Order: sequence, then C-alpha cells, then structure tokens
Amino acid sequence: MLMSKLIGERYKEKPGDANIDSHIFLLRGGYIRQVSNGIYSMLHPAKRIQKKIEQIIREEMDKIDGQEVSMPVVLPAELWKESGRFDSVGSELMRIKDRSGNDMVLGMTHEEAAVHLARTEATSYTKYPFMIYQIQTKFRDEPRSRGGLIRVREFTMKDAYSFHTSQEDLEQYYERCLKAYERIFKRVGLKDVISVGSDSGMMGGRVAHEFMFLSDIGEDTIVLCSNCDYKANMEAASSIIDYIEEESEELSEVYTPNVKDIETLAEFFNVPTRRFLKSTVFAVEGSQRPLIIFIRGDLQVNEAKVRKLIGANIYPLTDYEGVDLCFGFIGPYNLNTDGVDVIFDKSLEKERNLICGANKEDYHLKGLNVERDLKVNDFYDVAKVNEGHKCIHCGHELKLVRGVEVGNIFQLGTKYTESMNMTYIDSDGQRKYPIMGCYGIGVGRLLACIIEGSHDEYGPIWPISVAPWQIHICALNNKKEEVRGAAEEIYNKLSDKYEVIMDDRKVAPGVQFADADLLGVPIRIVVGEKNLKNGEVELMTRDKSLKKNIKLEALEEEVANLYSILVNI
Repeated sequence: MLMSKLIGERYKEKPGDANIDSHIFLLRGGYIRQVSNGIYSMLHPAKRIQKKIEQIIREEMDKIDGQEVSMPVVLPAELWKESGRFDSVGSELMRIKDRSGNDMVLGMTHEEAAVHLARTEATSYTKYPFMIYQIQTKFRDEPRSRGGLIRVREFTMKDAYSFHTSQEDLEQYYERCLKAYERIFKRVGLKDVISVGSDSGMMGGRVAHEFMFLSDIGEDTIVLCSNCDYKANMEAASSIIDYIEEESEELSEVYTPNVKDIETLAEFFNVPTRRFLKSTVFAVEGSQRPLIIFIRGDLQVNEAKVRKLIGANIYPLTDYEGVDLCFGFIGPYNLNTDGVDVIFDKSLEKERNLICGANKEDYHLKGLNVERDLKVNDFYDVAKVNEGHKCIHCGHELKLVRGVEVGNIFQLGTKYTESMNMTYIDSDGQRKYPIMGCYGIGVGRLLACIIEGSHDEYGPIWPISVAPWQIHICALNNKKEEVRGAAEEIYNKLSDKYEVIMDDRKVAPGVQFADADLLGVPIRIVVGEKNLKNGEVELMTRDKSLKKNIKLEALEEEVANLYSILVNI
C-alpha cells in the first residue's frame, strides 16, 4: 500500500467531541468517520484490523466445532413475539414496518433467528450437540452512545448459539467456549481481560459471564477479592453482611420535622448511616402495585438483582398520585401493605436498634429490632457491594475497579426453545426441548479496547497479530532518486513476504513520522539520504523499544528476526 493512495486524512489536532484515547486516535488516524450518533464508517486501516480480529475469532470458533452461518439483519416481528421479547425489550429494539405493513425488527441479537434456523434442521438427538455462529452487523438504538466504537448503535458482532440435550453437556461446552474466548483476547493482544460472573439481563438464563477489559474508561463496575479468585460484575456481586451484636432497645417514636433523607437523619440522630433502615420505592413494568425495597441505610439497591428476582423491569417511582404511602417517612413497622409489594434485603436480617420511618408525617421510629418487631418470611440479596466489603468465599476485603465488556457468554437453558416450540426426538422417542447457550464478542469495541490497552501519546501501538500492516517504510526526502529507488526496492522485496505500507509522499519527515505513529504499524524502516551514504537504513519498532541502523544487505534477515519476536510476544 502506498500512503499517497490511502483514503483517509490524518490530523494533528484533537477532535473536539472525543474524550478517550481510542476515539481520539481513531478519528485523528483516519480509521473511522462519524455518519450519525453512534454510527460510523470504517476506513481502510480499520477494516484491515477488523478483518484480522474476525479471522482470529473464526479460527477459535472453528476449533470448538462451530459452524459459520449468516442470518438476516431484518427479521419478522413474529419471531420476537414468539419469544416474548418484542414487547418486553425496550426502545433499544428498532421496530419498523415493511411496505406491506408487516411488523419487522432490526436484529440487535439473534437468539430468535438461531432457533428459527435450527428448529427445522435438528429434529433428532443424533444432530446434537452443535453450535452455529456468525459475524454480522447489528443495530441497537442505544440511548447513551459514546466513546467512538466503545458504545455505538450499529456494530459488528460475533454471536454464537449452541444447542444441547443435557445441562451437563451445555456446561462442558460452556467451559470450552470460555477457554476459546481467553485465547481470542490473548491472540489479539488485549491484556488485562478477566471473566466475571454477571447478570443475564434480557438474555435470560441462569449462568452468565462477561469478559471485562480493566480500564478507567469502563462504565461497568467490577468487584474483585484482594485475596482469592472471586470476581463479579457489580450487577451480580455479593458480599458478607456484618452485623453489630448489641442488646435490643425499646421501640420509640421520635419527632423529626422535615428530616427525610438518610444523610440528614444521620446528622439529626448523630449515628452512622448503617444504623438506619431505609426504603426505596419502584414502579414495576406491567404492574399497578409499587414495590418497596427495605435495605440498610449505608447500602444501595442493586436494580439488576431486583429485576432478576421479580422477573420484570423496575423504575424509580415518580408518580405518587393514588399511592397510599407516607413518602419520606416509609417504614416496615405497621405498614399497610394493601396495594404494594415489599422486599427485605439480607442486610436487615439480624439487625437491631435501627431507625426507620414511622409511616407518619415528620416521625421516625428508633430501636427497631427486625426479628422482634417484624414478621419477615424471606430476605433477599438485592444490595450493591461497596468497597471494603468482605468476600463471600474467603472473608478478605473486596475492591471495585472499572471495566469495559468485550465479550459475554450465557447459559440460556430452554428459555427460547420452549417459547418458540423448538423440539427434537430423543433416544427414548420422547419429544424434548434443546438447551441453549449463547456467546458474543463485539468486534468494533474490541478494536477500540486494543488501542486503550496499547498506545502512547502519539497514537496506537498495534499488536502485530491485528496491525493494519506489519511494516511501515518512511522514505524521507524521496525527491532524491537514491532515496526513492532504495525505498521502492525494499518495498518490493518485503511485500512478497509481509504486509507493507510505504510513505511515498513528498512531505516533511516530521509529517511522515507523525502519520506513522497514528497508523501504529509494529515495524518501521526509515530510508534517509544520510544513512544511505553508509549503505544503511534505520530499523525500529513502533513502541520505540528498538532503534538501530542496519546494513541494506542484512535488512531482510533483521526484519525476519524482529517479526518472529513480535509474533511470539
């Protein structure tokens, strides 16, 4: 490739609308161009990188017996109505009508399409187990698109779907896929990736893992144990609840005029927030009954845990009209539960001497003993984990870090095969529902995260496995015949063995070096008039860890040795 022919300008200035490194360099380096909010065109360098990432993914999926297929982007709404997701998924799902007035959707994920494909092709147990996968464009009408390719609306994704005749078989395959994902991230050169237990969200299923790239730019909070291997997404993390052992006080009523929030109450009573029982009220999708969550005052409700527990979406209640609750002073003691549902968090199970609302304007109760004063049948873990909480496995402190999700895997069970009536005839002659798993990787987000994990102040430092080219030749002062001729000879020789781009433009050396840094190619050869007088060129790596002059006759051997080192890092 010649730089003079490469479409896509590179810029020195930082784009005004970019605030993370990958977004900045993708725009400055001529990799992507924004078409609309969360929608980008990919230029040639980015497309070359994407193809290499996809090829690595294909190789690893093929190793675990995956069969590549292609499913439609536009799908009939009937498939999503069969699964129940046409109505349950929010506005992220793009719903459209075709020219005949039929309801259609743009695929944001393809569980329904995979079941539709497989249910006519795998009607006997002899076909099982099997996995189908695709690498395809999807559309999710994301309300919070940001960070270039980190969070977009249109994206390229590898999604895979496995079908099994037993839970044991699914679990075995799930482990194979988990290991394949670890190999993928290693091969593309992405470090600091961990797999964590996660909430399955709208996908459903009992077991789920996310592969998280640890980075301060991440929107996800990950809980890690400082001692053992426990790690989980905040949405699914749990911790040991510590209680204070003390003698019970008498329950008494305290006048607290206009003192409603926990922080003000803590000042009023001069006690820490953990000595309170607080309430959070939610509206539940599909229900007219508000949901009250009672939780200890120093904790926050984990909405993902609540959604999973009740099987419905929840939202903070904002419309109080017709709701018979004393807002600001809600408490569990003598609460009229007609027309409301109530959940108690496990943090309250053994607590004594708590302060809570008295269900009476301007009054709170002091000295609440949960076991003595309340009749609670069940306590549930619906709290977020805090920094410094204790690990449920070893008791050591937990820490919170940020991360970007670069892949996910789910054990779906029979959620989709049952709802869509996919069956097979088992060896005993009985008709049964297959058990499913699904496995996703966002290709564009993975590309951006590679930059986040490997760059300097000048641009990306691409791992050689996914770099747009392997060698970048800078021909300085190429108006000179000897420079241009030497550079072209090197270019022609190396192009037989490697992917090479040459800067043949008649621009200043500083411009060539700045553009080379933005393209991030691992091996750089600088051909200049001064070194050529000594029969040499400069050989260096993009990360600047190696820089030396090489005799022309030894260049091919030196490049081969350096290439071998980079490939095996």
